Amino acid sequence: MSLSDTLPLQPPPARRLPHLGTALLLGLGLFAALAPILATVDPARQDYGAILAAPSAAHPLGTDHLGRDMLARLGSALRLSLGLALLSVVTAAIPGTLLGILAAWRGGWTDRGLSTLADMVLALPGLLLVLLVSAVVPGSFLAIYGSISLVLWIEYFRITRASARAILASPAVEASRLLGFRPAYIVWRHLWPELAPVLLTVGAFGAATAIMAVAALGFVSVGLRPPTAELGLMMTELLPYYAEAPFVLVQPILAVFLLVLALNLVAGYRPR
Repeated sequence: MSLSDTLPLQPPPARRLPHLGTALLLGLGLFAALAPILATVDPARQDYGAILAAPSAAHPLGTDHLGRDMLARLGSALRLSLGLALLSVVTAAIPGTLLGILAAWRGGWTDRGLSTLADMVLALPGLLLVLLVSAVVPGSFLAIYGSISLVLWIEYFRITRASARAILASPAVEASRLLGFRPAYIVWRHLWPELAPVLLTVGAFGAATAIMAVAALGFVSVGLRPPTAELGLMMTELLPYYAEAPFVLVQPILAVFLLVLALNLVAGYRPR
């Protein structure tokens, strides 16, 4: 009997389009990496002779209202969003997962104390917490990154704690304990194979949440400051020119849409 057969929780059905999500994510990452090679100009360099210019050989994706090259700015904004999302997810995943395993393993006061701490953080809506921190320290990358990580670790903790409690109570883990195997063996042999697909799903959704949060902060002008190339900030700056240059405005919107779509398609993937 496998460990999965002993668990009361049934895994969610696998998504059917993980490869499309992975391909989209790799394509966006490749575009962000190659943008400095394809567009040699600085993303903040202004050219008042080419304001809201249509796509051309000099500017393949056109220019914005200050004559800045959209290819360079879009690549810089994608690198910023992807980097911040990856950093926030990793920073939240490590303590959240370890604390979730600790709470499930020790139980008692340790479990109650950590669960109370998580409930206290959850008492304030996540986006509101990020918004408050960003308003107190406007334009700070560290403040945005820290507040997003502070919100994201809760999901890792709660899901890891719930899953680990069921796994640790299974006959397979009890047998390993009776045979004298060390905790590191139990974590590696029993916990990690069951937790990894769940954590991958949480990580993909967490990255999408981080990207949406940064874009939302930029859109309401409490996130990163100009002339930083950030997708939400670019939308706000280009919105007054939607009639003159709709092609330019749609680029950051499409980038956010494709990023979130790719991460949602990747979420829930379980290798067979």
